[in-house]
Amino acid sequence: MNLYIFNQTRRGSVFGVGTYIRELTTVLKNHGINLCVVNLISEKPQIETKQVDGIEHLFLPLAISDHRTISNKKQWELYYRNVVYILQLYIKDKKDLIFHMNFYESDKLIDELKNIFDCKIVAVSHFFSWGFTIYDNLQRLRRILQNEQPNSFEENLQKVFEEERIFYVKVDHIICLSNYMKQILCKDYGIDVTKISVIPNGLCDLVETSISIKYLRNKWNIPLDEKVIIFAGRIDEVKGITYLIKAFHVVVEKYPKARLIIAGSGDYDIYLQEAKRVCSKISFTGLLTKNDLYELYRIAEIGVVPSLFEPFGYVAVEMMIHALPLVVTSTSGLNEVVDHTCGLKISLMELPDRLEIDASFLAQKILYLLQHSAKAKDIGLNGRKRYLTNYSSEIFCQNMLHLYSSL
Repeated sequence: MNLYIFNQTRRGSVFGVGTYIRELTTVLKNHGINLCVVNLISEKPQIETKQVDGIEHLFLPLAISDHRTISNKKQWELYYRNVVYILQLYIKDKKDLIFHMNFYESDKLIDELKNIFDCKIVAVSHFFSWGFTIYDNLQRLRRILQNEQPNSFEENLQKVFEEERIFYVKVDHIICLSNYMKQILCKDYGIDVTKISVIPNGLCDLVETSISIKYLRNKWNIPLDEKVIIFAGRIDEVKGITYLIKAFHVVVEKYPKARLIIAGSGDYDIYLQEAKRVCSKISFTGLLTKNDLYELYRIAEIGVVPSLFEPFGYVAVEMMIHALPLVVTSTSGLNEVVDHTCGLKISLMELPDRLEIDASFLAQKILYLLQHSAKAKDIGLNGRKRYLTNYSSEIFCQNMLHLYSSL
């Protein structure tokens, strides 16, 4: 099998999609597959190939750096045509050829690949573009799609939705991370159910238990008697951080020695303003290495994932690996990843033009776990078991190999 996995140099490559590609290449590299990662929109000054962790990477930069020019649709089509031309020169063995897409691209890229190669094209539906603006509000999405006189915002959403739909129609097979995503692709995008597989993401089990919790708390200057609640992810409205900080105000009143750690990068200004009355109790760490983040998971008592939209939820799985009891929203794919045995859930309030979280209810769930340590421990251990049963790298590898073989 000759497998070419497409990546992009963009924000998602640092977060969920980047994690997916690293995990996928790691589990596949010892299975006799000719494997290469194709990095589109690379920041390299020229075309380049190099080995990264034993995997061949091909870097394809944009030909023109003038943003006014590259935003032009024709220019992008030329870029994709050139990408395929370069691949035609680069790929020597064209048997059993699979292209694995991770960002929805112009459908012209699919057309060009199919014109040149005898291949199969697989696309992973990591997210829907509209999810970043209207979140998990399907009623609003459907109203907008049916609106024959849309405003500028709605018109743009309709346009992007249609571009995504055409892309998914043209690929040979689609991988969804959850049944939630599959149902939307079938019902709203009109995709044939037979060309969709649900394969949850997998993560390697990298818990380091040889270092004591006491040592780690000293390292991170966190007193032994502090109760640590941790959030990890982009500092972004879709992640529900405003509601988490509001809930933490209530938690601190009951537990003055509680600490909230917010680990991730982004625009902090609005959240610092929200947190000003409890700022000494909240630690903003910025983007951390995996080793540092995993140390904080070991220190923490509770993990919170209050997302307004989460097609899968890598962070929840990471927390489950570390046997952290969870408080999560029952949104999108996250609702499938975390079941009632390993987390307490909060429903989203769906309004005509927005989604909200009841911050007081979120605080109640966090307080419950702080007040019932034995129950919290059991919930955390259940999460660890659920990870081993459903989201381990071994299971992920088996599922992906089976899919590739079926093509």
